[in-house]
Amino acid sequence: MELGNSLDPVPSWIPASGHALRHVGIHFDAVRAIGMLGEEIAYEVMQFTDFHAGPIVRSGVGERSMYFLLAPGTAAGHRWPPGVEAMNRSARGAAFVGVPALDGATWPLDWRSRPTAEALFVDVALLHEMAWLRAGCAVKE
Repeated sequence: MELGNSLDPVPSWIPASGHALRHVGIHFDAVRAIGMLGEEIAYEVMQFTDFHAGPIVRSGVGERSMYFLLAPGTAAGHRWPPGVEAMNRSARGAAFVGVPALDGATWPLDWRSRPTAEALFVDVALLHEMAWLRAGCAVKE
């Protein structure tokens, strides 16, 4: 990792080792995309940002989802396509996302794209556009 991109200090929501569940809406909002759709959206966002997309967590079990971590309070401001779900603090109840450490054994979670000092979160507008594009639809609000 380049010096300009290093996370120093590392945000408190990233565990020192292994992985930990974090309450969505406190340190970040999240958008979950399931299966191949998640992989495609992640690749598009990463390619568009020259592979400095911000934090994208990949789950290696179950539906193999991608979790795009956004600035707190931003996920609910958009309508997401089918297969893509906003996770935030809402009246529906608590939501949690697993966050891996930056290094070491973190299975079944890993970083598809790591947070950096310049990209502490994924750009919500770009993610929204790429989600609709990969879902095969025009952007909808």
